[in-house]
Amino acid sequence: MEEPADLLSHGQVGLRRWHTSDLDALHEAISGSLPHLIPWMPWAAAYDRRMGPAFLARNQAEWVSGEAFGYAITSEGTVIGSCGLFRRIGAGGLDIGYWLHPRWTGRGLATMAATALVEQGFRLTGVDRMEIHHDAANPAGGAVARRLGFTEAGRGPTPEGPTAPGEVGVDVTWQITAAQWAARTTAQSDKQASGRIR
Repeated sequence: MEEPADLLSHGQVGLRRWHTSDLDALHEAISGSLPHLIPWMPWAAAYDRRMGPAFLARNQAEWVSGEAFGYAITSEGTVIGSCGLFRRIGAGGLDIGYWLHPRWTGRGLATMAATALVEQGFRLTGVDRMEIHHDAANPAGGAVARRLGFTEAGRGPTPEGPTAPGEVGVDVTWQITAAQWAARTTAQSDKQASGRIR
């Protein structure tokens, strides 16, 4: 099965495939982010360091099976969060997810990481759409999607209801197609080229 690149980059962030040797970096990123993660991530409230090896092993297994492709987000040589491409929305689609350590938010780094994921996702054979999902109580989750040119494709109750303390159990779906992404990328390139000519 086709795999994405192990290393990606965009702007000031690098993405690298998680490895089992990343236990310390993973723990540091998560433990410093728990107040930021607990409202939105079901696993965060029960997190302790002993969960790290299972997370990293699962990432390796999912990468090999093609179910998901998880990356550490890095900037200035530091692991600052996690993101990934997930095959959980049906044929032809990839869902992306991401989180950052709060010390690194507000700098556009999540948008850069998501851009790298979308660019890579659309290079994979057969992928014609990308989605971002977040709970309606977390509008910041949609801010990155909006900046990347995704459009809101729907919202509705999640079958399992709220799964984390901050959630209201309403899933918001954002989507962009390969054609829309290509048109957006072309328009941005044309705009940059026009600026250089002037």
